[in-house]
Amino acid sequence: MTIYDTIKKYSETFNNRTLHPLINLVDLGKGTPLKRTKFRLDFYAIIIKETNCGDLRYGNQYYDYSEGTVVFIGPGQVIGSEPEGELHQPYGKALIFHPDLIKGTSLGKQIHDYSFFSYQSNEALHLSDSERGVVDNCFGNIAVEIGQNLDRHSKKLIVANLELLLKYCTRFYERQFITREHANHGIIAQFEEKLNTYLQSDALKTQGLPGVAYFASELNLSPNYFGDLIKKETGKSALEYIQLQLIDLAKERIFDTGKSVSEISYELGFKYPQHFTRFFKQKVGVSPNEYRSLN
Repeated sequence: MTIYDTIKKYSETFNNRTLHPLINLVDLGKGTPLKRTKFRLDFYAIIIKETNCGDLRYGNQYYDYSEGTVVFIGPGQVIGSEPEGELHQPYGKALIFHPDLIKGTSLGKQIHDYSFFSYQSNEALHLSDSERGVVDNCFGNIAVEIGQNLDRHSKKLIVANLELLLKYCTRFYERQFITREHANHGIIAQFEEKLNTYLQSDALKTQGLPGVAYFASELNLSPNYFGDLIKKETGKSALEYIQLQLIDLAKERIFDTGKSVSEISYELGFKYPQHFTRFFKQKVGVSPNEYRSLN
């Protein structure tokens, strides 16, 4: 596996000058053919693909990655370029920036809000022509700043343009959620089916309620992409959605007066009845026993 631990090492791999130690715009086409292999970046990367030059894989899943698409890679992710071992000539642009660049800035505090840096399979951003123009313009502004002599304004302007780019990408992803609404409904339907099946199975009692990561994995999506998709489609976070379904099941079972609240809590995967009581009261406003008597 190739490890790119500095901006300079990545830039020089593709025969680009390192204009700034913490950020650079790299023209991938300047490099010579490379062997496809796994690689890891210790910094952030926003890569625009210019032409069909192979497949990227994250974990066991392929990126939905073709001409005119953008992939966001966060520090520490291991990416596979396939077919492994084959020589290929990459084309495109990569805006790379080190976490140290944004430390102490508003972007540094909010970078985790840009969850697309943790997206994986079938989750690349597909740009329209007008959107590509906006991204190219942002890239150009950053290139101008890092290409001239640094002064006391440089960092603020570089980070401001970088933040503007990420805000635009957030907008473009929201547009993509809408334009791919049909496919998204299919994912929602699969999620609901898997969730209902799990809630009705013995797994709920023996293993407890699974989290967002479990269902994301079942649907071959990254937890962040899955969470953003559920939020966009339902108005609720994935965790809220899961918990609401559990509450509906709990209400249904509380009507069975042949079982105590403790028995019901164990059936719903809670180790301790008091935890179930606290959870139920937090979501419903009354305790399970009060809910039973009220109804």
